[in-house]
Amino acid sequence: MGIRIVTAVAALVSAYVHLKLWLDGMSDVDIIGPAFLFNAFAGLVIAVLLLAWRHWAPGFLAAGFGASTLGAFILSTTVGLFGVKEQWVGVEVWAAAVAELVCIVGGLLVMRAAWPSRRADAGVGTSTGEQTTSRTR
Repeated sequence: MGIRIVTAVAALVSAYVHLKLWLDGMSDVDIIGPAFLFNAFAGLVIAVLLLAWRHWAPGFLAAGFGASTLGAFILSTTVGLFGVKEQWVGVEVWAAAVAELVCIVGGLLVMRAAWPSRRADAGVGTSTGEQTTSRTR
């Protein structure tokens, strides 16, 4: 449960930063403005799913959210993205970058812990309550 909470908080931090930047003027930028608003909404939804749905899918969404958002920012700082060229300057930039890294790692850990084959291999859900091994199957 702990990794889900940490990952959900990271998604909310990224969502907050994108909403703040959207309200501070990014809403006027073509393509990037709507993407910032979408990121704010998506981060909120992913955080809720991480806490409410015990499945691997929210981890997949969190990892994808972090990777795509951080990847887009890295593109914008190197070659530019849709005419926007950014820099690694400011508290918001670093807060979002760290939060997105946490989303990537946390999302992968959530997927690993919730993947169905891991629970089946551990013998979870057997009718006798005994753990099964590959030799007893």
